[in-house]
Amino acid sequence: MPRVRFVIGGVQKAGTTALAQYLAAMPGVALPGGKEAHVFDAPDFEESWRVDEINARYAGHFSQSPDSGLLHGDATPIYVFHPRLVARIARYNPAMRWVILLRDPVERAYSQYCMERARGDEHWPAWAAFLFERWRLRGHGDNFSHGSPLRHYSYRARGDYARQLRVLYQHFPHNQVLLIDNRALAENPQAVTAQVCHFLGLPAQGVDTLRFARVFEGQYQSLGERPWLAWLLRWLLRREVRHARAILASLNRR
Repeated sequence: MPRVRFVIGGVQKAGTTALAQYLAAMPGVALPGGKEAHVFDAPDFEESWRVDEINARYAGHFSQSPDSGLLHGDATPIYVFHPRLVARIARYNPAMRWVILLRDPVERAYSQYCMERARGDEHWPAWAAFLFERWRLRGHGDNFSHGSPLRHYSYRARGDYARQLRVLYQHFPHNQVLLIDNRALAENPQAVTAQVCHFLGLPAQGVDTLRFARVFEGQYQSLGERPWLAWLLRWLLRREVRHARAILASLNRR
């Protein structure tokens, strides 16, 4: 199993599944069959593991032969969320390339909440889940177990992009990180997929023949139909929204 060389490392509910599907259809790319390998956030991950041991954990996620010459990647959106995961990836592959999709923190948080409700993992009303999130996460900051509140109830915490990017840039140079506004992916998936291919050193031939499915389709009431909840969430995430707007504005000026 060759070393994984890129990750679609976040953020959750920002189009990572769609982008992974587009890239998986490109020649020269190998992604896990289930999209998310969850190697570095596995509850039984050992900090002492060597590169070959981590590659062995990855091997079962890929159907291609190890000597296929493909560019192997992972698309697990929790990776950028936690400093420990970023540090693990830096030790594994200092040359790792990161693709990070960013979404309005309020919309992202509500989308995650609706997903957790649909899965049956969230039973609190939205207002309580958002208001008391810090209390629910207390004592679980490094808990990567499958039922951990950190995984399921981190609606607001995952929207702190400034903190996450600060940690990421402490371990990786800026030229190994590609930030993407998820609105660009939704509006022009062909151009964004070509941009990602260029970033990864892949030829973009064939992007124009891909079938681009719609992204961000939810079978739930939109936040815009619940103005009081939108106001509460925007008030709770006011700092994160301000930082996210600054980051996204800088991307759109490039």
